[in-house]
Amino acid sequence: MMGRKATYILLAALCALLPLRASAALVADPDTLYAAMKAAYEKGTAQGWTFYNEQDYLSTIFNAGRAFSLQRPNDPGYGYLAGLTVDIASGLHYDPLINHEAVPWWVREASLYVQKNNPDKAEQAKATDLLARVDALEDPIALAQFADEDATALLAQYPHDANAQLTRVEANWRGWLISNDASWRSLSFVHANQASFPLANLPSTWGPAFLNAVRNAASGAEGYTQGDEANAQAILNRMRMLHTPPVITSLKVQPHDVYLNTLAPADEYFGPLGMSILGIQNELKKVNYMIGYGYTYQESGDAVQIATAIDDLHKVYPRDRDLPQLLLDTYEMLGKIGTPEAGAARTHLKAILTVEYQDTAQARRLLPQ
Repeated sequence: MMGRKATYILLAALCALLPLRASAALVADPDTLYAAMKAAYEKGTAQGWTFYNEQDYLSTIFNAGRAFSLQRPNDPGYGYLAGLTVDIASGLHYDPLINHEAVPWWVREASLYVQKNNPDKAEQAKATDLLARVDALEDPIALAQFADEDATALLAQYPHDANAQLTRVEANWRGWLISNDASWRSLSFVHANQASFPLANLPSTWGPAFLNAVRNAASGAEGYTQGDEANAQAILNRMRMLHTPPVITSLKVQPHDVYLNTLAPADEYFGPLGMSILGIQNELKKVNYMIGYGYTYQESGDAVQIATAIDDLHKVYPRDRDLPQLLLDTYEMLGKIGTPEAGAARTHLKAILTVEYQDTAQARRLLPQ
């Protein structure tokens, strides 16, 4: 992995070369970008590069990479950031199911860039591994397996870190939700029942649903194994001994209403047809109206264009607070159209919603609970 000091100096220099831009896409002002990366680097250096520091630094790299991709794709800094993304993300076992930055598209783009432009075999291998993970977004079985592998590797790297321990249970729990394979839920119970697992630090995102499943299993509810029941009872016994509330907001994740707190401006346009947010909403109403009158496959082209515009919106404004509902509404609309194109778009939007926004109420409608 490239040295932190060298990468920091390089990125600072690259950011300093950028002109100020008035675009509202992301928060990509070079001064802001520089300050965020400097703060993350300096904090990590001062604190000894803990698990949290590493993840925080990776987040600033993701933000910089997105900014270059969306606003300065022809700048020399783009290539450096693509390579840095692959290097650092690989070293920190990036996984789309347990990372909450909504960046699979950028990780894929950066990995493809490295594959095409970097002859170093080690970097090529890193890019290939990352591509396998982001390309599994529409393959729940593979996605769950990768999440388990990556969370296990993270814990081996940070064996005494509470967030790393939480991440392994989170990976298995989210693997169950995305794949509907109960063996992943069982494994999350096994890991949560370990004496070192920080039960008092369960996050407010996936923690409540996890604890609800634990209570159901402990009571012998249908669908759980005897092993589930035994592990769940042991977990509840440990919880009764806690002196702090069992569910709090963790250090590395934020609840939906905190991080989805922006709105795409009405005067920005998305997708090949250049739809504004209002245009997307109006087009969605129009297509649903036509479907109501029996026009289904005839609306396939327009429906797919809506999906494409929403995908573009999610790249530029990943924290738009209305995005999960737009994803769900469009997913449901596409389900009424029987063409292969609509089906492919529907699968893609479901992957975005259930993987990148899994903790939202809209995603929960499509997942087992």
